[in-house]
Amino acid sequence: MRVVDIIEAKKQGREHTKEEIDFLINSLMNGTAADYQISAWLMAVYFQGMTDDETAYLTDAMVRSGEVIDLGELAGSVIDKHSTGGVGDKVTITLIPLLAACGVPVAKLSGKGLGHTGGTIDKLESIPGFHTGLSIPDMIAQVKKIGVAIGAQTQKLTPADGKLYALRDVTATVDSRPLIASSVVSKKIASGADNIILDVKYGSGAFMKTPEDAVKLSEIMVKIGKKLNKNITAVITSMDEPLGRAVGNSVEIIEAIEFLKGNITEGDIAELTYDFAALSLVQLGKYPDTESAKKFVKEVISSGNALEKFRELIITQGGDAGVIDDYTKFPPVKYAYELKSDRDGYVQHIDALKIAYGCKLLGAGREKKTDDIDYGVGVFINKKTGEAVKAGETLCIIYSNDEKKTQSALKYCKEAFTLSDTKPVVHDLIYEIIK
Repeated sequence: MRVVDIIEAKKQGREHTKEEIDFLINSLMNGTAADYQISAWLMAVYFQGMTDDETAYLTDAMVRSGEVIDLGELAGSVIDKHSTGGVGDKVTITLIPLLAACGVPVAKLSGKGLGHTGGTIDKLESIPGFHTGLSIPDMIAQVKKIGVAIGAQTQKLTPADGKLYALRDVTATVDSRPLIASSVVSKKIASGADNIILDVKYGSGAFMKTPEDAVKLSEIMVKIGKKLNKNITAVITSMDEPLGRAVGNSVEIIEAIEFLKGNITEGDIAELTYDFAALSLVQLGKYPDTESAKKFVKEVISSGNALEKFRELIITQGGDAGVIDDYTKFPPVKYAYELKSDRDGYVQHIDALKIAYGCKLLGAGREKKTDDIDYGVGVFINKKTGEAVKAGETLCIIYSNDEKKTQSALKYCKEAFTLSDTKPVVHDLIYEIIK
């Protein structure tokens, strides 16, 4: 078997066998396949596509390219939730302690963010002392002890995916659905859970721009799960505007804490967190339907148990849990600029991408993984879509440590808000659920 023959087969639109996929990934990992050969194959896949079987073979081969977390007896009861990413998306941070407080073990591996704001790990590391560099044995031991652990992704999991993504990034093949699907699902399977919930975003602030594209991607990922004996549910959600009101790092942690305190009971963050928690409980067979599960979830919030589980998580991972009661313990900022409305009306739309870019200019994100980020900066949205606003009222607050950066971010934040004379129709966040 030769790599060039595999390239030729895909160029001609032929379906790969499992043996061919395994050979290709092994050749990638042992260095016998040159980067230009893998790049040629990626481009052939981009134009010819892959069948569901091929995509499952590729996913399985990437899982086996590195370590696989063995959760042992926990695997069947653990939930792993993954989001394809968005602006202000802190649902992982609200959901994980809530699920743990509901008696669902959660072992979560997350990454640092590239782009406009930090990832889940960056947000958590804005808590002074919070340690995310857990070894796999330490994660498993912590889950057994307190029911929850959140650690930084390790390069030992699915290393083939990292190599493929680096080539996809420079060959304009990132937006191939089978390649996206195998990348996402391989990391989740390698993380050890048998039950996976995927939050697949669409809209201006997401990779998939239309709900139809998000549905097609979700269908592939759910099918891969079935072929590889994993229970995957995909929830297609809108990312046309920022999720919640806070965009940044520590500002998002503060908003998550406010939710866990029971101070945010309505709006997109509450809605999605309740929905994902209820879906998880139903998927694990703990409740017969989402209505009864959601009622229980809300009781766990109102009882304070979810907040206490988050406190326990912070303490166990070396963080200063005092941030829960004293937000001044978070990294400080020098400036808080209020963007005022110049007219009466309603917020018609908030462009997620422009808010995100403004945050990046403030220093909330990074270009490459070695860049430092400013944990304290960000944007807090005072007026969400559908809300009334009067001239002189604050649309958003820009938190910054640099006056010049404030002015640069202000330009994009101004452009992000569209006002109208009539109240707009606010659509449901969840477009479709695929099981």
